[in-house]
Amino acid sequence: MNRNLLLLTLCQGLFFTNNVTFIAINGLVGLQLAPLGWMATLPIMAYVGGGALAAPLVARHQRRYGRSTCFQIGLGVAIVSAALCALAATLRSFPLLLVATVLAGYYNANGALYRFAAIEVVDVSYKERAISWVLAGGILGGVLGPNLATATRDLMAQPFTGAYVALMGVAVVAWLLIRRIPFPPLHEAGSSAAPGRPLRELARQPNFVVAIVSAALGYGVMNLLMAATPIAMQQCKHPFSAAALVLEVHVLAMFVPSFFTGHLIKRVGVLPMMTTGALLNLGCVLFALSGEDVMHFAGALAALGVGWNFLYIGGTTLFTETYRPNERTTAQAAMDTSVMATMAITSFSSGALVTTGGWQWMNLASLVPIAATAGALVWLARLRRARRAQPPEGAVS
Repeated sequence: MNRNLLLLTLCQGLFFTNNVTFIAINGLVGLQLAPLGWMATLPIMAYVGGGALAAPLVARHQRRYGRSTCFQIGLGVAIVSAALCALAATLRSFPLLLVATVLAGYYNANGALYRFAAIEVVDVSYKERAISWVLAGGILGGVLGPNLATATRDLMAQPFTGAYVALMGVAVVAWLLIRRIPFPPLHEAGSSAAPGRPLRELARQPNFVVAIVSAALGYGVMNLLMAATPIAMQQCKHPFSAAALVLEVHVLAMFVPSFFTGHLIKRVGVLPMMTTGALLNLGCVLFALSGEDVMHFAGALAALGVGWNFLYIGGTTLFTETYRPNERTTAQAAMDTSVMATMAITSFSSGALVTTGGWQWMNLASLVPIAATAGALVWLARLRRARRAQPPEGAVS
């Protein structure tokens, strides 16, 4: 831990404060404003879908302007988009809310790169721990986000308008912090002696494929269930304060393990940690199917949070082994586009499933991406075992 990593960790915490608050309120605001119930989570889909669309643009801006300037632009967009969300809630305009959340996707795509930027402000031998420490900043989001949503829910005439205004202040604080971090310059695509490989060549690597599949589907399952939780709990007649508490438990479960995940990856290996994450996601579904009390929601989302942590940090760590320094922006944009596109699909599916099929069908549907993640991890483990079993080149049999 050094000063720059500490500041970046705080920025990550404020970024997740924005994300958690969006998750906590956007589905409910969408439910109030949408013409049809199944469209309730479209604002959440618009946020992550906007991030997927913005990821390639952010990669170009990072190459052109550098980490610091691009991160500051992202926070400027966060301020503007939160103001538009507040205006949409005041005017009760569902289309304007969608436009505002799509615009906020540019900030989402920027904030997703904080974990990669963490590697650049520490010695390379500490990359696993740097990723973990920055993501641990999400604990701030886990505590501040739900409580911010609860405290500001009725601050203004229209419910949740005050929460959007508060997020403008959160973005201003993050902007002041990010300005104080001197990021090292990024390598331009052609600056290295070895030319950067095209994306299609990078994508032929098994590690590249499995890292993206695990991170994207792990995030997708987490988003599918988390986005629907406030709506599902409202359907079960639980108060909003209970839903906020469950989201707080969930987000703490997402980020508290970050204090030791990097160390465990170093100790036991990245694939065992990612496999444990997939098993925890399965445990989440089984617990959720066992009842609909607040305890069942909280227990299921706690398991889901730890499972996400192991899959996302493990997938990010595995992914850093697949590209050269002059390929980083291209590769990182590909990963984050995949993650956010998956989140956009699950955000839409979340609202449709929970308002038509209910919480039980939502959990059963999540078994499909969990099985796909497990299958990808098994495939890579077998591939590695087969390679280790091969005799070295030139050896006499």
